[in-house]
Amino acid sequence: VQLQASGGGLVQAGGALRLSCAASGRTFSSYKMGWFRQAPGKEREFVAAISWSDSVTYYGDSVKGRFTISRDNAKNTVYLQMNSLKPEDTAVYYCAMSVTNLGWRYWGQGTQVTVSS
Repeated sequence: VQLQASGGGLVQAGGALRLSCAASGRTFSSYKMGWFRQAPGKEREFVAAISWSDSVTYYGDSVKGRFTISRDNAKNTVYLQMNSLKPEDTAVYYCAMSVTNLGWRYWGQGTQVTVSS
């Protein structure tokens, strides 16, 4: 499985960005795709995830109400719409795929998001 993330950049506080992550390669009958982030000197943090079969979504407390995860089945792509961005959202964002019984098994390369105050 290959995951290709894109869409990061520099934005002012209060602005918005949309991240994309396209999956290719092996397919699974049941899996989730999600986003994590890691800021310098901090541990990796869960941001959001979506179940591919029924679109159930999950969010980290720090992004609830501001970020929205969605998917496009036809494109095997997951999106993260980030609104009302804050400087503390600055981090490298990683997309990942969780497979039943294997956890977050596959990871994409990170994409940098920088929010200026």
